Amino acid sequence: MNETTVVHTDLDLLAERVEKAAALVQRLREEKQRLEHEKEEFSRRLRDAEEKLQGQDVAALVAEVHALRKEQREWQGERREVASRIEALAKKLERLET
Repeated sequence: MNETTVVHTDLDLLAERVEKAAALVQRLREEKQRLEHEKEEFSRRLRDAEEKLQGQDVAALVAEVHALRKEQREWQGERREVASRIEALAKKLERLET
């Protein structure tokens, strides 16, 4: 009986391991399917983005952005300069009034 009990215990352990392996395989299949759907979605979004950029030169767009940023910095510098001049004139006017 002792050998029979050991065989049944071994078979039970083996059955448990097989069930765990089957569950793992099922989870991996589900994860693979989810990732495939995600990949398809990203591929679609990439195609959409490429279509929107079709005919546009990316290098030219980047150059334009840099030029606009440079122009913005220049305007900000001019704005600060004008603000300083206005402050100086206001101080002079204040001194003249007193």
